[in-house]
Amino acid sequence: MVIEQLYTGCLAQGAYYIESNGEAAIIDPLRETTPYIRKAEKAGARIKYVFETHFHADFVSGHLDLAKKTGATIVYGPNANTSYDAYHAKDGETFGLGNVTIKVLHTPGHTLESTTYLLIDETGKAKAIFTGDTLFIGDVGRPDLAIKGELTEHDLAGMLYESLQTKIMPLANDVIVYPAHGAGSACGKNMSKETTDTLGNQKRFNYALRATSKDEFVEKVLDGLTEAPAYFAENARLNKEGSEPLDRVLQRGSQALSPDAFEVAVNETGALVLDVRNANEFARGFIPNSINIGLDGQFAPWVGALVPDLTQPIALITPAGQEGETVLRLARVGYDNCIGFLDGGFSAWQQADKEIDMVESISAEEFAKRWQQNNELDVVDVRKSAEFADEHVEGAQNLPLDDLNDHMAELQRNEPVYVHCAGGYRSMIANSILKARGFDNVVNVEGGMSAIKKTNIPIESSVESH
Repeated sequence: MVIEQLYTGCLAQGAYYIESNGEAAIIDPLRETTPYIRKAEKAGARIKYVFETHFHADFVSGHLDLAKKTGATIVYGPNANTSYDAYHAKDGETFGLGNVTIKVLHTPGHTLESTTYLLIDETGKAKAIFTGDTLFIGDVGRPDLAIKGELTEHDLAGMLYESLQTKIMPLANDVIVYPAHGAGSACGKNMSKETTDTLGNQKRFNYALRATSKDEFVEKVLDGLTEAPAYFAENARLNKEGSEPLDRVLQRGSQALSPDAFEVAVNETGALVLDVRNANEFARGFIPNSINIGLDGQFAPWVGALVPDLTQPIALITPAGQEGETVLRLARVGYDNCIGFLDGGFSAWQQADKEIDMVESISAEEFAKRWQQNNELDVVDVRKSAEFADEHVEGAQNLPLDDLNDHMAELQRNEPVYVHCAGGYRSMIANSILKARGFDNVVNVEGGMSAIKKTNIPIESSVESH
């Protein structure tokens, strides 16, 4: 028997490959099917099942393409009504896979259809659970994403408590927990950087599993939940109703456009110009009104948080050789309308002598020097409110990047605005958005709070934030 976790860091997502005696199953696959198919082919195995733990909200699953290419059966647990052919299993139903068995444990709470899959090995021993978003390492799935009708988040949290107590907690301590996500995912609030653990450890250390009553569990799980990213509902819909084949999406997005053709295409389609180079390169020069979200950070989640319309046409500026990767990473979260990329990258735009823009970017030391000369500088901190509350530049204003579009009226247009985050990734995103909205006096502070703390600028803590 083989169990392999295929973890994708930028989405903090774990898919799983299980193989036994020539048969394989994939659990919660990403949209690109090639890694799973190649793995099975190399082992001489046939992909028999694609198990889905629930309708994912933070990525578009590859179940449809994988089933079409391999003949595998798509399996969901109870309450999963789909617009395509899939097998809807009953609670407690079992599936044979080579010499092992996979048992369905219906665990509603994160969503109504949420299901955990229990792997029973060749000897009949419970070996592992694939928990989806029901149980994470250090956390449980948020119960506020699938509210329908009269159901409330309190109702779902109560369901989640019952699911954990009746289906998960009775299992042996040596059962291995394989969740769908780790730290960095917005599907929970307290996830560990570890991506697997024993159930016994989780019983001891997971705050949610240590709750002594349903009321305590509900209170703890609901406390501190932030608003779900805007794209979650649309991704869940695509996973329930079906999405366009990935091969077609990649082909459409992989069109190389000359500078002139790029300019025409953007003007004709109203495409968002998305520049995925790193922050320093972008600051030195970019196409006016383009938005910078670098591939070197949590690219897909930030696109999802800041581009509300998944049908928005997108034209790309990428580092050489990363065009296909960019189109794929957009498609993973449902942004399928990429119209192509600038052939030759930004340097081709410069060589064509077309208009460019820049962001003034200064070191933390230079920022400190200017602050000493004028401690009434307009400083905007785009980190999350909890980060700001922990420590921030004295007198700074907190406008979290997620909410920046809703609070631009609070910023000065005629005076310099000094923008920083923790390390520089989010601040350049913010600066690009501000530039595109007509804020011409933005100044990026390189290195963010990490670098600022090494200067003599006064730092204060506060329990209140914007």
